[in-house]
Amino acid sequence: MFPRMSGIFLSFEGIEGSGKSTQAILLADALRAHGHAVVITREPGGTQRGQVLRGLLLDPTEPALAPGAELLLMLADRAQHVQEVIAPALAANKVVITDRFVDSTTAYQGYGRGFDRTLLRQLNTLACGGCLPAMTFLMDLPVSEGLQRARLRRGETETADHFEAESVAFHERVREGFLAIARAEPQRVHILDATRPKEQVHQDILAALQRVIFHVA
Repeated sequence: MFPRMSGIFLSFEGIEGSGKSTQAILLADALRAHGHAVVITREPGGTQRGQVLRGLLLDPTEPALAPGAELLLMLADRAQHVQEVIAPALAANKVVITDRFVDSTTAYQGYGRGFDRTLLRQLNTLACGGCLPAMTFLMDLPVSEGLQRARLRRGETETADHFEAESVAFHERVREGFLAIARAEPQRVHILDATRPKEQVHQDILAALQRVIFHVA
């Protein structure tokens, strides 16, 4: 089903509550079942140092960071993530699946916060060192549904993190950012209707991966 290939880098993107993490795990399990060595990771927080940065960025018990500090910490997390996890795994001919990567910076800090997107491209280039996903799955659904899912996921006793707690208008800008990226890079970014049952979405991901990466009709 999935022929052996060297070093494949895949990313999942989407707004809060879109099901990225679930689909990343399902895909990793499917690839492992066919003999692939898979590394599944996330941003922020894909390294030990990144876990510290994740706390600074998301922890609702701490004051929200200034937008510039938020951006720079995201980039610092990514640079360490690439050097410590992603690049070595690809060099070892593993499949790397990350829950968020460069597109989240463009969507959240660019479209959401209003940072210059040309500047963000330059900074992402610096942080990534040329390490970019071969294929990105964009989990798309209406903001209202995504935020409702996020609320249900964390339950009544947990407080929303700093991004989940942003305004609906912010999340609408983020969603439009992701869709704009997909329109600009249709060969890399595949939009999936995340309102459907997770198994249907998973099957579409497998079909797209076979067609684009593994060249199986």
